[in-house]
Amino acid sequence: MAQHTAPSGHEKIETSNFLMIVLILLAVAVGGIVEIVPLFFQKSTTQPVEGLKPYTALQLAGRDVYIREGCYNCHSQMVRPFRSETLRYGAFSLAGEYVYDHPFQWGSKRTGPDLWRVGGKYSDEWHRIHLINPRDVVPESNMPAYPWLETAMVDPESLAPKMNALRKVGVPYTDDDVKGAAEAVKGKSELEAVIAYLQGLGLLVK
Repeated sequence: MAQHTAPSGHEKIETSNFLMIVLILLAVAVGGIVEIVPLFFQKSTTQPVEGLKPYTALQLAGRDVYIREGCYNCHSQMVRPFRSETLRYGAFSLAGEYVYDHPFQWGSKRTGPDLWRVGGKYSDEWHRIHLINPRDVVPESNMPAYPWLETAMVDPESLAPKMNALRKVGVPYTDDDVKGAAEAVKGKSELEAVIAYLQGLGLLVK
């Protein structure tokens, strides 16, 4: 009669669900720490690129509309360092370009094109028409229309609290920026705000 011996070594790990789960979690945790923690101490990932400025009040309002409408579900904002991407979208993204983004909008889904280098690529009027009805400028587009943005107005009183919150996480808004935020967006539509936001994306790296 064959005698069964207790498993040992790899066999012990592979036959124990609990031990396998614990060791996998440990390996992932250690690997994550080793890969991620050093990034917090590298200047290339924590220092803004030369010329980077915080979003203006109108751009900040537009960014909030962009997030609210779920634009990130179809558009990424990060050009990967591959020839096929740089030929289509422009220079690949640098970590220092996103220092003032809270949260960043990198994304990975591309039902529509990446938008990080879209700033200055089209006119304000093109963006206006495109957002109201995308098929007027891109007949094959499956992007939803956003006609209500033309009549919805930016809330001037919402900007100062947002700027103050961003100051707490390191965005260098000045007291004058905060005080002037309401006046800067007064009478502006959400459509104008989104266009201002898009026109400012990815301009610093050519």
